[in-house]
Amino acid sequence: MDFLHPHKLEDTVADSANMDMAEKARIEGEIAELQARLDVEAAPDRSAAIQLELGRNLADLERGDQAWPLCKQAFDYFLQQENWEAAAECCNILYLSDQEGSLSALGQGVWLAVTYPINPEITVELLHHIIDDTPDDSDGAAVAAATAAFIVDVRTENHPRREDMLFFTRQMLGKVARRHSGIDDQAQFDYWIEKLELNQPDKFLVRLRNIVDVLVQEDWWFDRDELRARIPED
Repeated sequence: MDFLHPHKLEDTVADSANMDMAEKARIEGEIAELQARLDVEAAPDRSAAIQLELGRNLADLERGDQAWPLCKQAFDYFLQQENWEAAAECCNILYLSDQEGSLSALGQGVWLAVTYPINPEITVELLHHIIDDTPDDSDGAAVAAATAAFIVDVRTENHPRREDMLFFTRQMLGKVARRHSGIDDQAQFDYWIEKLELNQPDKFLVRLRNIVDVLVQEDWWFDRDELRARIPED
């Protein structure tokens, strides 16, 4: 695995913080349109999809208290329908809503996104939140970054954006290595990867499970054992 320059990683948080008035007005317009559609929509699947988009826009405007109930209701529907990707997306918005249960939502979204072969971009975004919320000297960020790189590698064999996603997750891992241990060259990076066993999925995925347990505590919204039992064996 190559050590890439972490300073090249896009600062999407800074971009979102600099939202101008025109963009806010555009989002407000979308919110009004989505709410009008939701008020008259009778089909549960379309209603849930609208709730998800509405929640995303509300979270963008830092109106998380309004986004939460919409996305939680959509999550419950998608979970019932076994639409794991949409359920994980709901968890992402629930985390971004910055409410009391947001860390629990993040943990459950990560569990779904790693357990099921959903869009790897959603999985990476969820794992990136763990990195953002983890202290610099904690191994948790390294585990999340290693998982993101692993997921992209195994799930994007025929994906048109495979190289871009591989580059991005390697940048993530390089950034974490720098802040965790001051890593600034390939030799140090290789040693750091080996020391933390980040080249052994059977070990770092177990550690990710422990991180998820800490995030969720006892606030699970589904039975993990039941869902695992329904996964077809290869």
